[in-house]
Amino acid sequence: MAGKTAGIDWASEAHEVCITDEGRVAERFSAGHDERGIAALAARLLKAGVARVAIERPDGILVERLLAAGIEVLAIHPNQVKAARPRFAVAHGKSDRFDAFVLAELARTDSHRFRPLVPDRDETKALKALTRAREDLVSARVELANQLRAQLETFWPGALVFGAVDSAISLAFLKRYPSPEDARGLGERRMAVFLQRNAYSGRTPAAELVARMNAAPKGTAGPAEGEARRVVVLSLVAALGPIVEEIAGLTRQIRERLAAHPDAEIFRPLFRDPKTVICPATLIAEIGDARGRYPTEAALAADAGMSPVALESGKLRVATFRRACEKRLRLAVATLADSTRHWHPWAREVYRRARARGQDHPHAIRTLGRAWIRVLWRCWRDRVPYDPARHGNFRQFQAAGG
Repeated sequence: MAGKTAGIDWASEAHEVCITDEGRVAERFSAGHDERGIAALAARLLKAGVARVAIERPDGILVERLLAAGIEVLAIHPNQVKAARPRFAVAHGKSDRFDAFVLAELARTDSHRFRPLVPDRDETKALKALTRAREDLVSARVELANQLRAQLETFWPGALVFGAVDSAISLAFLKRYPSPEDARGLGERRMAVFLQRNAYSGRTPAAELVARMNAAPKGTAGPAEGEARRVVVLSLVAALGPIVEEIAGLTRQIRERLAAHPDAEIFRPLFRDPKTVICPATLIAEIGDARGRYPTEAALAADAGMSPVALESGKLRVATFRRACEKRLRLAVATLADSTRHWHPWAREVYRRARARGQDHPHAIRTLGRAWIRVLWRCWRDRVPYDPARHGNFRQFQAAGG
């Protein structure tokens, strides 16, 4: 019984499960993705004496229920499962049952190569849910804003007088003036009244905004097309408005959750503006609070996509871009690197040297991100806020006159 492992090929409706005992298939069965099926699956694994399970995803209800049952869970990347299939079959076949067997064998023979999943605390899970939901809404906002801008550039470019087409003042303007016909007769006085009524916070005077509007090229749409595009603009504005409001609401929630999180003080000193919320919250949410998840800073750098992948064969030795990583974590670290190069002396110098070596901007950002990972990991592991006085490379840089 001690040698039993299991592999689960996850699916949205039913999961294929394979239990192996020292390399031999002991049981195969399917489990529905509902309460009865998941409960029965966990109970059956425990009854069979399975202590370790491999699965191709790191989160979700099934994974959480397995962890809650006391079963060790290994999350194995699909690329690793794909690479392992030829070990167990000569033919290049693929099936859910076979993948479940491959996962079970990887859990038996290669468990030392994978880190067991460790659940985060409830506060961290809350931050992860909020930051990921906000990211999804931002993506939807950008897509709709691009569609709205494309419509306006086609027949009403004069409406693009504000900084961002999805800003509150711009949406209010388009709701009131969705077409050139609606804005006919709009002069400086009416514009000033509109700006005051909508609490415009910009510094551009009404006269200049009207001048920009009148200087924009005039569209040639006929009455029917113009009315159709007017309807499209109003539809996009109606869709964008609630999304913008919900993003603001989620940002407030993230700010409150971040302030109460015990790891917030570790990451806060890394940002020049103490009001910065999204990037530190994303770092906490994606790195997590289970210190055993990243035993070395190299492991964190790999997951964050800040270290290259080495390719060596004969005389060929190259380093390539790491694609298999946690995309959200990579974006958060890159955002940190890109912001600090503007104000942190050491970060500015690391970035400058990378560019001097011929690296383009994205590559130099990853180089700086890799350098920050060393600092981040130490602070995170030791639960100590970032302190420039304890940053060795920064002290050496200052001692050298930087």
